[in-house]
Amino acid sequence: MRQHSLFRPLFLVLVLTLAAAFIALPDQIFTWSKPKIDFYVFGKHFYKDYQLKQGLDIQGGMQVTLEANMSQIAAADREVALEAAREVIARRIDLYGISESVIQTAQKDDQYRLIVELPGVFDANQALSLVGQTALLEFKLQNQLDESVLLEATASPQIWLDSFVSTGLTGASLQRAQAQLDPQTSKPIIALEMNESGRELFASITKENVDQVLAVFIDGMPIMTPIISSPILDGRAVISGDFTIEEAKNLAIQLNAGALPVEIKVLEQKNIGASLGEASINQSIKAGLIGLALVLAFMVLYYGWLGAVAGVSLLIYATLTIALYKVFGVVLTLPGVAGMILTIGMAVDSNILTFERMKEELRAGQPLLRALELGFGRAWDSIKDANLASIFTALVLINPLNLSFLSTSGLVKGFGLTFLIGTLLSLFTGVFISRLLLRAVARILVRGKKQ
Repeated sequence: MRQHSLFRPLFLVLVLTLAAAFIALPDQIFTWSKPKIDFYVFGKHFYKDYQLKQGLDIQGGMQVTLEANMSQIAAADREVALEAAREVIARRIDLYGISESVIQTAQKDDQYRLIVELPGVFDANQALSLVGQTALLEFKLQNQLDESVLLEATASPQIWLDSFVSTGLTGASLQRAQAQLDPQTSKPIIALEMNESGRELFASITKENVDQVLAVFIDGMPIMTPIISSPILDGRAVISGDFTIEEAKNLAIQLNAGALPVEIKVLEQKNIGASLGEASINQSIKAGLIGLALVLAFMVLYYGWLGAVAGVSLLIYATLTIALYKVFGVVLTLPGVAGMILTIGMAVDSNILTFERMKEELRAGQPLLRALELGFGRAWDSIKDANLASIFTALVLINPLNLSFLSTSGLVKGFGLTFLIGTLLSLFTGVFISRLLLRAVARILVRGKKQ
C-alpha cells in the first residue's frame, strides 16, 4: 500500500470518530442543543433525540395488565383480535414517543391478557389513556386541494390531516381484513369484506367518489391512503400497492383491530421502582470505565507502541458503541449493560491475535511492515471464526424470528442485542481501524529509522 493511499481512509476514520463522539457525549457539555428529528409522515412518527434509552428495571415506570373481553368474538378470530389489540397499543405508545416499552400477550383457557410496561411513565391517567381504550377505525375521503393549499399541506402535517372528512363508515362496518396474494400478479394485497350494515354505505361511497382517496384512519391517524379505482357494490374490496408480505399482514392486523373491536379492561396497574436506580447505574458505568482503563494499561505495558495503537482503536470502539446505542434507540436494561461491559474485554481479542503473529514474524527476521501484513493475514482465520461463533450466539439469544423453542424473554434479547452490536463493532475496529492505524504508525517508525 502506497503512503498517500492511507490519507483518505484515515480521514474517513477521523470524520466517523468525531461524528460518533458528538452523538455519544452528554448534552450537558455542549453550549447548544443537539438537533432532534421530530416529524410525521403518513401517520408515522419519526423522533430521535439521541438519548440513551433506559428500560423499566433501570428508570422505573408503570406496568399495566389488561384483559380483552372475547365474549363477542368468534373463537377462530380471538388470537387475531388479541394481536390486533397489541398492535394498536404499540402504535399509540410509539406515537407518544415511548419507544422502549414492552408489550406481551398471554392466553390461558378463555382468558386473553396484555401486559404493558411503560418505562418513565408514572402518571396512571396518562398510562390508561395510552393502553385502556378500544381502537377507532374510520374511512375518510380526502377533499380536493388547490395548488396553494397543497403547498401548505406539504409543509404542515395538520393541514394535510384536516383535508380528510368522515364518511360515517367505521370499523363496526368492516367484517374482516386479510392479507392475500393476488392470483394474477402474485403480489401481496389486502382483502376487505364489509358486513351487511356497511355494504350499502360502502357501495354508495365508492360509486360517487371514483379516483378519490379513501383513507383508513386508526385513532385519528392514517395507516393507508388507497384510491378508489371503481365502484364496489358487493362489499368486497382489494387494496393493492407495493406491500411486502409482512407489511400486508401488519396492515390487516391493524384493520382487524377496528373490525373486531375488543373491550379492554384494566386488571392491574402498578408503579415499578427502578431495581438499579441512578446509584447502581453510576456504579455500572464506573465498572465499565475501570475495565476499559485496565485493558488499555495491559495492552500498553505488554505490547508497547502496538498496545497504544490498539488502545486508540479501543477508544474509537467505545465511542462508536455509545453512538450506535443512541442512534438505533437500544434500550439499556441490566442484562444489556452486562453485555456492553463484556464486549469491552472482547474488543481487543483480534489485536492480541494479530500482535502475537507479528511477533513471530519479527523473530523470523521479517521487516516491520512485512510482519504487520503477515500478522493480520495469518490471524484473520482465527479472528473470523471466533467472531462468527459470537455472532451466531447473539442471534440465538435475540431470536429475531421469535421461534418458540428459543427464549423469547426481553431481558435475554437485551443482552443478546448489546452483545451482537459489540461483537460487530469490535470486528470492525479490531481489523479495519487497528490495521489502518498500525500501518500509518509503522510507516512513520520505518521512515524515522531510515533517516
